[in-house]
Amino acid sequence: MEYSEQEFIANLKAEESREKAFKILVETYQQRLYWHIRKIVITHDDTDDILQNVYMKVWKNIDNFREDSSLFTWLFRIATNESLSHLQRQKKHSIISMNEVNEFLVESIETDVYFEGDEIEKKFQLALLQLPNKQRIVFNMKYFDEMKYEEISAILSTSVGALKASYHFAVKKIEAFLKEDK
Repeated sequence: MEYSEQEFIANLKAEESREKAFKILVETYQQRLYWHIRKIVITHDDTDDILQNVYMKVWKNIDNFREDSSLFTWLFRIATNESLSHLQRQKKHSIISMNEVNEFLVESIETDVYFEGDEIEKKFQLALLQLPNKQRIVFNMKYFDEMKYEEISAILSTSVGALKASYHFAVKKIEAFLKEDK
């Protein structure tokens, strides 16, 4: 039986139907959330850890979900914030610079057994890593996830105009990176 989003959220909030509804939520969004997080933090293990944190936060806070955005937007906002917090923690708990963190992420792509791309895909991923986090997230959401600017705006709490500018600058930087070493 199909539920409206409001009915689904009501099932998530109701004690007697929470577990079943939560299982459906995980099945519905797991793959999209995994790849959204993975594009931010790069490594499979970190992605799995963050995804678990996202689900724990959703489970603990579903009763506080005000429904002023869609469930999808709320989930992606939590996933994005958890991913960015993870990168901040990596930066803080490390005595290495952000440049070295980027080098670590580049090395992670090059040694990742889960990476299935060819050399062009690898160069594209390396180009993405050269972007500032916000531009990379905006680019990923627009290009890979094919989200509308309005959806991204709701998730990132940023104006559509600022997102368009971030995306434009990201595209220009990626193009420049890909033209190097030809």
